Amino acid sequence: MKAFYSDHFVLPLPEGHCFPMQKYRLVREGVQVNVPSIEFHEAPFTTDGVLALAHHPSYIERVSNGSLSTAEQKAIGFPWTPQMVERSRRSAGATISACRMALESGVAVNLAGGTHHAYADHGEGFCVFNDAAIAARLMQAERRARRVAIVDLDVHQGNGTASILASDDSVFTLSLHGEHNYPFRKESSDLDVALPDGTGDEAYLTALEQALASMRHRFSPDLIIYLAGADPHEDDRLGRLQLTMQGLAARDRMVLDHAAERQTPVAIAMAGGYGKNIQDTVAIHVQTIGIASHYIWPTQVTPHS
Repeated sequence: MKAFYSDHFVLPLPEGHCFPMQKYRLVREGVQVNVPSIEFHEAPFTTDGVLALAHHPSYIERVSNGSLSTAEQKAIGFPWTPQMVERSRRSAGATISACRMALESGVAVNLAGGTHHAYADHGEGFCVFNDAAIAARLMQAERRARRVAIVDLDVHQGNGTASILASDDSVFTLSLHGEHNYPFRKESSDLDVALPDGTGDEAYLTALEQALASMRHRFSPDLIIYLAGADPHEDDRLGRLQLTMQGLAARDRMVLDHAAERQTPVAIAMAGGYGKNIQDTVAIHVQTIGIASHYIWPTQVTPHS
């Protein structure tokens, strides 16, 4: 299985900033030790033209030339730097590459990504460019896939993804998230499942099983982009759910089994994770990648008509 990384493109953050930038390097190092079959590739740079498949050109220009307003930077949560721009472009490039590779070999992974709070014209919640929306539309533009499903299992709703793709019937957006968690004004995905605080393994997995069954009834994708957030974990600082490591493993297997039964390629992005102990977050992401590495299947996708 191929994995695409961008952790050496580090954006400088103020002392005490809550975003766990080091987790991406730690995840790659953990995968190298625990999943030796992984083949690593540096994430490519994403051009303005590709970003414009999901973002307004004026927003791309403001990000690129450093003319974001103070309010826009505050909404994103990062101060503007050239490194922020480079990393954001590379992270989107990693999801694009993971999608292309998944369509050839079944499963591939971005060791970052899942920046689902980015809207067409602005960023939010540590998200600058929406990698899943960009990648979905590029796979369609390249005629690799006609219909794409985005299965978002980060604990926070993928509000930017839902907004960008709201009128696009060729991309199905599914979000399983905390009902009372950020963002506090939700958008409408094709299928939203809002979970109460304290939801544990059994209730979560039942809700996911029902959501995947509903998606299967309503939509037949050529590709699934899976946002495998670590933040539903019981010890996540921002999560408010109560999934165990075992529950998260069962979650990953449920998504991958759903795809494998239908020979649907899966590109995985890591999405959020804010563990009280960063090693817990790293272990969850490494666990996801280790599980996924057993799901490789030869595939040559013929897009659905």
